[in-house]
Amino acid sequence: MKVLVDTCIWSLALRREKQLDSNIDVIEFQELIKEVRVQIIGPIRQEILSGVKKKSQFIKLKKILVAFPDLDLTSKDFELSAEYFNFLRSKGIQGSNIDFLICAVSTRHNMPIFTTDKDFLFFKKYIPITLHTPRLTKE
Repeated sequence: MKVLVDTCIWSLALRREKQLDSNIDVIEFQELIKEVRVQIIGPIRQEILSGVKKKSQFIKLKKILVAFPDLDLTSKDFELSAEYFNFLRSKGIQGSNIDFLICAVSTRHNMPIFTTDKDFLFFKKYIPITLHTPRLTKE
């Protein structure tokens, strides 16, 4: 099964100055890449590339990301995202537009989300998303 990987995981693995090779989430991300299961959408790509201070780092990240084509987004994704936003706000739960777009794409493709963002735990209580859990555990 494919996995929609959130910005925080990409950032943890690719943008950090100090590589965290022993981090369970980074190890799981590397395994998902080997298994050709990683999925990305354009807004996540934009978040990964935004705020990169050095042009050389930006170019390097862009070259790495070329290997991961964006899933196509449809009007239905944006409509469902807005529906999730409105519904969860009525429950007192806040989130970003991109987070709800990730949830919508996850729902449409029946694909778990790999994230360290705890907000998704609140979303999961009210909308039909699943979260990917790393297969390794800390020893």
